[in-house]
Amino acid sequence: MARDPRYDILFEPVKIGPLTARNRFYQVPHCNGMGMRHPSTLAEMRGVKAEGGWAVICTEQTEIHHTSDCSPHNEGRLWDDADIPQHARMTERVHAHGSLAGFQTTHNGLWVPNVYSREIPLAPSHRRVEGYSPVQARAMDKADIKAMRRWHVEGALRARKAGYDLIYVYAAHDLTIQMHFLSRRHNERTDEYGGSLENRVRLLREILEETKEAVGDTCAVPIRFAVDELMGSEGISCENEGRDVVEMLAELPDLWDVNISPWKNDSITSRFTGEGHQEPYISFVKKVTGKPVLGVGRYTSPDAMASLVRTGVMDMIGAARPSIADPFLPSKIEEGRIDDIRECIGCNICVAGDIESAPIRCTQNPTMGEEWRRGWHPEIIPEKKSDDSVLVVGAGPAGLECTRALGQRGYAVTLAEARTEIGGRVAEESRLPGLSEWIRVRDYRQAQIDRMTNVETYLDNRLSAEQVLEFGADHVVLATGCRWRADGIGLNNHYPVKGADKAHVLTPDDIIADAAVHGPVVVFDDDHYYMGGVIAEKLRAAGHEVILATPAADVSHWTHYTLEQGRIQSRLMEMGVEISTNRNLAAIGDGDVELACTYTGRRYSLACSTVVLVTARLPEEDLYHALSETGIASLARIGDCLAPGTIAAAVYGGHRYARELDQPAPEGVPFRRELPRLAGE
Repeated sequence: MARDPRYDILFEPVKIGPLTARNRFYQVPHCNGMGMRHPSTLAEMRGVKAEGGWAVICTEQTEIHHTSDCSPHNEGRLWDDADIPQHARMTERVHAHGSLAGFQTTHNGLWVPNVYSREIPLAPSHRRVEGYSPVQARAMDKADIKAMRRWHVEGALRARKAGYDLIYVYAAHDLTIQMHFLSRRHNERTDEYGGSLENRVRLLREILEETKEAVGDTCAVPIRFAVDELMGSEGISCENEGRDVVEMLAELPDLWDVNISPWKNDSITSRFTGEGHQEPYISFVKKVTGKPVLGVGRYTSPDAMASLVRTGVMDMIGAARPSIADPFLPSKIEEGRIDDIRECIGCNICVAGDIESAPIRCTQNPTMGEEWRRGWHPEIIPEKKSDDSVLVVGAGPAGLECTRALGQRGYAVTLAEARTEIGGRVAEESRLPGLSEWIRVRDYRQAQIDRMTNVETYLDNRLSAEQVLEFGADHVVLATGCRWRADGIGLNNHYPVKGADKAHVLTPDDIIADAAVHGPVVVFDDDHYYMGGVIAEKLRAAGHEVILATPAADVSHWTHYTLEQGRIQSRLMEMGVEISTNRNLAAIGDGDVELACTYTGRRYSLACSTVVLVTARLPEEDLYHALSETGIASLARIGDCLAPGTIAAAVYGGHRYARELDQPAPEGVPFRRELPRLAGE
């Protein structure tokens, strides 16, 4: 297919200092949980994006000195020349596809407690280290500042030696020493590095000038800068100091990579914002600099991208999450395959992986992180090895991905769904408050399947074991999903809760099905991901008095990993939902519940007319057990039918089955690992 001429502007080259990017697609620096411990995994992931058409591919934040130690987080590291070979592997993979490689030079200042290096953290002024570590950073003296400038230059020179083309100066996300000097809340100095904005910007200017002097003849030197921290007068704002900094340094860097801070504002989930949410904050930058400007906004629409360039908001389209969901997004636009784009759903499962110090995962792209480990390519999958037929039972996220991937391999696939629409839990949950973009998981796969002549789909078709056998498929895959438990068993209750069998006790399945609810309602959340908060929001919006009780110290505790916990709890509080933390559910009465303090065991009674249990789930496995007793030759469970988990886990399970069908079973560990090497004496 030919490229739509409306998008020609996106494929124009862009001059960045001494370099030229082949198009306007730019993968901005993003963390990934691979970092220094998994360099081959990292290199292949970045290389695949270059293959997919991104003109610039950047690292994550990368430590340049042992006084900036992110441990236990698994970020990049370039402390000395011994780290260069790891980075060279990435730049080689990126250059192999004609893209430019960018390096984000980072010293994290007071953001890191240096638990591995055991060095005293550095800061503009005496401050507690961010977070709850019992560590304090010391105020830097003039010798420290001079050393800091030298470390940045040495880091830039090592980065160039590793093959990087763009070498960043990083002042964003409240994570770096340059940002800490800029910030009035971190910087109380009275010398030439404190007080006025001109003084507070001094270190940033010096590092920028010295980096350009050191490597600017052959490398581009971008700046990554947060123009707004969404803190009003307490922080940097695009209406005052953010704009002032851009004006002060306007022509000094080779490119402006602008965003908002901190990370939770930069990478807001789709539950709280849509595409392009940063535009009101960054749109002024092009008006005050002649250098190229890029920004991010979880853009997946080529129309929106082209409009941003035409209207002068930015010169290059920055992306982190959209490049994870679809590494081939630029190529698909260039080839006129817009409908083939796997659009990011903004769930931040990728962020959660990095925060947990594990290689990132993606709900839409099950190959993310598996490019090197398993040899999985996001667009290429081995052709079938037999003429066997496959029956997939259940059209939720696992069944849809399994069917799509098997169909791509060339197998004859029949997809049977008991309901009148496909999508399973994705179709249901996307109707809940804030989760509408999650329907993209279904829509992408449905569109792909609908084009396949070797795939047949049957709706409203609940199969019995006998009907499955009568079908005569060579392989049967069960993706029948799961249901929420109605007995209260979860993380904190290992036995059924007394009274859970009463008629006024419901589960999320009942709320999604619009069961009758009478207030006041107690939502007991022992799941700790998004569902408890979403159910409470839905019920409160319907006018019910709602109390959310949880054994955790805050609402939806696991969503700290997806950067949205604060927004979830704030929204519920603003809506008038009463929140009761550190409370386990002890018993359910006819008109009340009994809660127990998770520390003391002290009991509390709450009046309510409805109880909603958000605890754990059970797989729908009756069909599996019935078929197991028949001796069927090839039977498998995938997704929530095997073990309830995230939507990302379900999609991955479906994809893995499709990849491995008719393939030889691996011996031992089913993926490649990089093992630490023993150091010499």
